Amino acid sequence: MAAISRASKSLAEANERAAQRERLRQALPETVDRLKQRHADLIDADDIEAYVALNWLEWHGGGLRLTITGRNVRAQLAPSSI
Repeated sequence: MAAISRASKSLAEANERAAQRERLRQALPETVDRLKQRHADLIDADDIEAYVALNWLEWHGGGLRLTITGRNVRAQLAPSSI
């Protein structure tokens, strides 16, 4: 019974992480716009930490910038022109 409870808890935590990652992915374009407008103060500090942990943003010279991974994630969200 305890093993099922642990597995259930583990699955719930994995689902929560996946939902958080998707929320951050959807918010990335707006986050990038805020960085371009020099309004990083409008980005939640927890979100910044999460973006850095995901390697989507990095600290550079006292500021934040997109990493290559972050650029790729952002490009996946851009509407494609056919």
